[in-house]
This record gives sequence, C-alpha cells and structure tokens, in this order.
Amino acid sequence: MGALYLVRHGQAPAHAYGVGTAAADARGLTDLGFVQARRTGDVLAGLVPGFDAAISGDLPRQAATLQSVLEAFDSPPETTVDPAWSEYSLPPSVTSVDSSLYDDRARYQQALDVALTGWIDGDTADESESYTEFATRTREAADRAASLAGSGKNVVAVSSAGTITQLLAQLWGVPGAQWPTLHRTFVNASITKLIVGRRGLQVVSFNEHAHLAGRDSGLMTYR
Repeated sequence: MGALYLVRHGQAPAHAYGVGTAAADARGLTDLGFVQARRTGDVLAGLVPGFDAAISGDLPRQAATLQSVLEAFDSPPETTVDPAWSEYSLPPSVTSVDSSLYDDRARYQQALDVALTGWIDGDTADESESYTEFATRTREAADRAASLAGSGKNVVAVSSAGTITQLLAQLWGVPGAQWPTLHRTFVNASITKLIVGRRGLQVVSFNEHAHLAGRDSGLMTYR
C-alpha cells in the first residue's frame, strides 16, 4: 500500500490568476506563500522519510510550492511536471475585471460561482476546455501519480484547490454542481492524503492545515 500526498499551492499574487493583468509572476508565490510552502514541507518531513516521486502542474505557483516543500528533505527526488495537475482556467467574466474584485473575497467568490455554474452546465463558448474534459484529465493525472505509489512508497503532487477537490468529488461521488462548495474552503499549502491500494484511491484526510492555523501565525489564506 502506498500513499499520495496532495498539496495545494501556497498563496499566489492576484495577477498569477490573470486578474488585473495578463502577466504572471515568475516567482509563482508571494513571500507569505513561500513561508506556507516551507512550513508544509517541514510537516511532511515529519510524516515520511522521503518521497519516491514528486509532481506538480505546470503553473509557476505549483512548481514553486513543490520546490519549497522539497527543501525540507535531504535527498529529494527529481521533480516531474504533469500539466494535467494544473488548475482549470478562470472564466473571462472573472479575469476581465480589475483587481479590486479579487481583493473583495465575497464579490470574487460570487462572480466565480456564477461562472463555474455555467461551465459545469456545459457553457463552453469562451472556454478552451470543457468541464468534462477537466474532470477527465484530473482523474488521469491522479491515476498516473497513483501508479508511482507502489507498496510502501510515498508520492507528493502539488496542484490547486479546484483540481484537488475535483478528484475528491469523483472519489466521493459528489455531483458536479456541488463540487465548487468543496474547493472554496481549501487552505493554501494544505495537505490531502490518499492511500493507494487494491481498491484504488481512498481518501484518508483532506485540507489539513493545523500547521498554518495558529492563532497568531498569520499563515492561513484561501487564495
């Protein structure tokens, strides 16, 4: 039996999501995001002696988080980029607005929920990827990662809230319309653990973030 640890990326700047500007920060994370990722690496180093494989999506915030997590290990494996772990693309109705929307969490979430509802219902007029295609490539990415987690092996994959919770929704039988309710609660740099065994992937824990949630730590963020 093996284990697959899914880590959500650390905090990223607004323009990494395409909000306010088309340019993305090459660093991938904010200064706080790097601190979050390193804290998560320290936690994982206390749970496992090392990883047999390390994967991230191809977004800068995901790759930067993986590199920071692996700093906690003496002999980290070579990293693999699997674009299928990348997040879904934000709808134009969200990315076309100015950054003030992103700064207002309630308004941003409302706009995103409306856009995602249309996407899930099949509105792909402005999208290059349908919801069904997103769901399929998410499961395929998970299956590839699981194939590396043989008996006694540990694999880490860094992705995003939408992708990680899409996998959880599939494993738990959560309808597509309810999937957004899962990913809006995910904490940056949180840990989700899956067991890889004869019965396939099974969720052991999800969105673990106690290491970020200290009363005065200031480390817990959602975007």
